[in-house]
Amino acid sequence: MRHPDTTSTAPTPARAARPAPGPTMVERAYDHLLDMLMSLRIAPGERIAIDTVARQLGISQTPVREAMSQLEAEKLVYKMPNVGYRASPQMTRHEVRDLYTLRQLIEPYAAARAAEAMTDEAIATLRAIDRDMSGVADGDARAYARFAEADAALHRLIATASGNRLIADTIERLHAHLHIFRALYATNAPHEAAREHRAIIDALVAHDPAAAEQAVRHHLLCSQQRMDDVLAETTPST
Repeated sequence: MRHPDTTSTAPTPARAARPAPGPTMVERAYDHLLDMLMSLRIAPGERIAIDTVARQLGISQTPVREAMSQLEAEKLVYKMPNVGYRASPQMTRHEVRDLYTLRQLIEPYAAARAAEAMTDEAIATLRAIDRDMSGVADGDARAYARFAEADAALHRLIATASGNRLIADTIERLHAHLHIFRALYATNAPHEAAREHRAIIDALVAHDPAAAEQAVRHHLLCSQQRMDDVLAETTPST
């Protein structure tokens, strides 16, 4: 005698998609501290209390220490025995020159590679960046902040589009230091820099590696001169 088939033929319900993982506690601490440093809410040379940061974020001190170690490796903070961490002091004139020497070695090359790899999406982003930069008015603090964000976005896009992760990571670290310096001294010169950036953007949109490389090189020379002029007025030559 055959027994009825008791195997269920009902479809198996699909598993709910797992939500995308959020940032880890270390990443939260790192992003928080980086934002505080770059906005000057933690000033150069200021002590950073790990227990205070942990309380602010509602997390333990361990991930904050790990985030501090990352920032120390990037030279944004430093550790003093029996004192703890402090924000790195502002760059000297010599350090600014060294930083720009490194930028001249890698960013023109990155721009040339990025020009070869421009997508429609990247070009649309470049157009938006150009509009943000062109709309800046001197003396408007909020517009200046938008300009700084657009400036960082342009260099980040070039770094990423270069296709070289090591170059991209290096450029990102360099720009963190520069952003802090600019916030201290307001050296962006929005209208001048906007013209220089437009030449870079035009070359990238045209997929012209040679023009992109030259435009970035020219911009870096001009930017370095602006920073050097400010430092010459405010600090002794070192």
